[in-house]
Amino acid sequence: MIFKQSRIGENGKVFEVWKLRTMVDNAEQMGTGLTTAEKDPRITKIGKLLRKTSIDEIPQLVNVIKGDMSFIGPRPAPVKHLKKYSETDRKRLQVLPGITGWSQVNGRNVLTWPERIEKDIWYVNNISLWLDLRILLKTVKVVLLSEGIYSGRNDDKVEKENNK
Repeated sequence: MIFKQSRIGENGKVFEVWKLRTMVDNAEQMGTGLTTAEKDPRITKIGKLLRKTSIDEIPQLVNVIKGDMSFIGPRPAPVKHLKKYSETDRKRLQVLPGITGWSQVNGRNVLTWPERIEKDIWYVNNISLWLDLRILLKTVKVVLLSEGIYSGRNDDKVEKENNK
């Protein structure tokens, strides 16, 4: 039910992020890999509910207690993304990753990866208590309205996988 996954943390340090499992075992090695879509068959029935309500992120409170994460900051990226980072992209690693962040309340998964990095860097450059409070309030709205859970960009890929 709970699983750990290696992610990139502050200053590029790798840590294990805790999450509730929303997909079948070994989902990363199946179908579209790390990309998902709303009708992705790898997402379990309970997983759909967990994702819609963002309950799957609750175990990350352990990461906050351990000091690997903060409540607010850029979302921790999978380790394989690090080798693709430019020097500019690495700026997002200057702060602890967060359970929620500026890109999550301004598009979430609807944003492309470069758009997320751009928003994360903007956050790092403008970090303040007031901004964190704004993000926290916007997070409540985004979660309650289930905004931006799926981008729609991967629907065709998943549909092709479903029809094989």
